[in-house]
Amino acid sequence: MKASLLAKLIPAAFVVSILCVSCASRKPPQQVLQQKYAPEKLRNDVVLLKKILETNHPSLYWYTPKDSIDTYFNATLAGITDSLTLPAFRNRLSWLISKIKCGHTAVRYPAHYGRASIQLRGQQFPLSIKTWADSMVIIGTAPGYDSILKRGTIITSINGRNTHQLLDSMFQLISTDGYADNFKSQLISFNFPANYRSTFGLDSSYLVRYIDTAGVEKETLLIPITPKKDTGTARRRRPPGNFVPPLTRKERKQAERTSIRSLSIDTTLSTGHMRLTTFSNGHLRRFFRRSFRALRKENIQNLIIDLRENGGGSIAISTKLARYLSDHTFKVADTVAAQSRRFRYGRYIHPSWIYWLSMRVTSHKKDDGRYHFGYYERHHFKPLNKNHFNGQVYILQGGFTFSAATMFISEVKTQNNIHVVGEETGGGNYGNSSVHLPAIKLPNSKMMVVLPMYRIVLDSTCTKDGRGITPEIPVYPSSVDIRKGIDSKMQKVKDIISASQRTP
Repeated sequence: MKASLLAKLIPAAFVVSILCVSCASRKPPQQVLQQKYAPEKLRNDVVLLKKILETNHPSLYWYTPKDSIDTYFNATLAGITDSLTLPAFRNRLSWLISKIKCGHTAVRYPAHYGRASIQLRGQQFPLSIKTWADSMVIIGTAPGYDSILKRGTIITSINGRNTHQLLDSMFQLISTDGYADNFKSQLISFNFPANYRSTFGLDSSYLVRYIDTAGVEKETLLIPITPKKDTGTARRRRPPGNFVPPLTRKERKQAERTSIRSLSIDTTLSTGHMRLTTFSNGHLRRFFRRSFRALRKENIQNLIIDLRENGGGSIAISTKLARYLSDHTFKVADTVAAQSRRFRYGRYIHPSWIYWLSMRVTSHKKDDGRYHFGYYERHHFKPLNKNHFNGQVYILQGGFTFSAATMFISEVKTQNNIHVVGEETGGGNYGNSSVHLPAIKLPNSKMMVVLPMYRIVLDSTCTKDGRGITPEIPVYPSSVDIRKGIDSKMQKVKDIISASQRTP
């Protein structure tokens, strides 16, 4: 009887203990966001990070020599003299990691901090801003925020910092491939308020200088805004006559897929418009099959492929798309090599065992002492015969065109029927470090640092100048186009297609 009772009590006690630990470990969001970490613990994280990068990063000294990397690490360690919050520590790590000049090696907040920041939204700068070079132009204001500053207005300074000072400070905390700073500009444009706050903190007000419609520089004072969380209350209070039924599960999935990839066909211009925001998810192989079959059936002669929002994804998927367009066999890269297959610090790399197993199977050591992914170095991919597209192709690219998207463009850009339009890519023209992307989890701060495992050299005959792919037909933003809502890159391509159809 006693044994039976004990057998029942032990599992119950175990469950209660787990619940107690779980509840105790959940701190209020405000406490999570304001928590500070002891300087010795943060310095230990930095020391460990250096050891892991030296052991496994394939391109630690590709653009920055070892003595400079050592100097940056020493400066980071010397600068940690007091307890820091995670944002403050993240800025120091981001500055340090950016010196490697590898776009895939980036710093991420731990999951618990991300959850807390979503639950407790703080105030932020009220304007959305498009940036390029040293230019800053308003593209919108926060919902419900009333401002005299309208879309297309040129900004010259914020709180006494001119545009060069603002962007240069934000650039210091963003990693990119080599010197392709257009990636940094585009990343800032995606969320200017968050990048401003990460770099400069929260100000009680913002003195914004701008150019008015008469070309005169003026100034106005803005106050920060707190984004409102949609609790669903507004939806519940709508009158019954205005009720909009929620999307079904099927409709939600379709909307998600459409946000990733879409194809529209304009038969009057004999033009297809394919938009791809990633080379991951979205059942892209099936999408490609259906899309190129539709292009063939409609006898479409021009295809626009918009990769301006495409930050990469699966190399296999981007290669699949290239096979529908390429007129020749091609390799993915001349070199795909890892520094090591060992995970000496595997307990801090997640998930290390999956990548350890994969690298054991797919890579082999060569005379240069590195471990080469032989399949991508040797295999020649052939163009697809079925539904192959032979018409004119216009690829739209920009600063956020990165990783596998840049690799795709590299594979097809030399063809006579393929034209690259837009701005320099964020992904490197010579190569990048990627393929496997586990994350380093630092034990004290729990900060995450993405760790690429392979160095990719796309074309060894190119010059390693740290630049992205330059377009054949450059088209840059302008305040006039932004104010009028004109997509200048798309419009340029449509003008070219229209002109070609008028030519006898």
